[in-house]
Amino acid sequence: MRLPNTLYAPPADATRWQRGLFYSAGARIGLFAILTIALTILLSHLLKPIGLAGKDVSTLARGIGEMLIRAVPAILAYGVLVRFVERRPLTEFSRPTWAAGPLWLVGGVALMGVVVGSLWLFGAYVPLGPDTAADWPGIVLGAGVGAAIGEELISRGVLFRACEEALGTGWALLISSVFFGFAHAFNPHATIGTSLAIALEAGVMLGLLYVATRSLLACMGLHAGWNITQSLVFGVPTSGLQMHGLVASRLAGPDWLSGGEFGAEASIVALVACSLVSLGLFLVARKRGRLVVPRWKRAAAYTPPVSAV
Repeated sequence: MRLPNTLYAPPADATRWQRGLFYSAGARIGLFAILTIALTILLSHLLKPIGLAGKDVSTLARGIGEMLIRAVPAILAYGVLVRFVERRPLTEFSRPTWAAGPLWLVGGVALMGVVVGSLWLFGAYVPLGPDTAADWPGIVLGAGVGAAIGEELISRGVLFRACEEALGTGWALLISSVFFGFAHAFNPHATIGTSLAIALEAGVMLGLLYVATRSLLACMGLHAGWNITQSLVFGVPTSGLQMHGLVASRLAGPDWLSGGEFGAEASIVALVACSLVSLGLFLVARKRGRLVVPRWKRAAAYTPPVSAV
């Protein structure tokens, strides 16, 4: 059985207590979480003195600050985890995967275009005209680039990858998707239904994209393209957060169709579109042999080599 090279294996000479305290999936998830929280607190105290946070800063400065606070702590924590604990090459960011970021950025743009275009055909998306108060730095840098980098490192780079090595792809997909969905439960206008929608469409789709490509750049590209297009191009709320884009718009009709105040991500149209993409990604991942079974099944399937007599 050939395992993906993004899966981590502890050193062969590691003792049992070292495996549990430093190298286990839970230990590495915990270490990453502690480092990310600590670095986020530290960085938040540094942004205001340098003019990247506060009430009186420009929209560009605020956008840069939002990008930094969302992305930098996760980047640094991930670097520490991979470099000093796992001690492995960053294959999920290797040169063969570099083209995946821009490619799937376009894919995210196209997918959101299909969703909003369908809503427009159904009369659920109503453009009102140009929005003169467009906050492009906040959308592109904060909700787009910053959110894509930080959330993908957390959800797919650490949580999914650690769960997959221990429990297999299926359980990792379930756990990371539920986490991703309910991580948005504190957003404005969020409900249990909207959290489930995020889990089923975005959590599953992005998880399967990672399985099919083994590239975090692909996940970041799709995530950023989806968010930026949704709010900047179409003026639709992103996960309940209403931001001024290039077009002023409103969502009409029943919430199950339009997504209501939470935005198009809570729409049945987005759920169907993303589920179809997820199905395609699953078939690709299976064809490429990138689905991972739980560790105990891998151990049971392993046959040690026969020594020569």
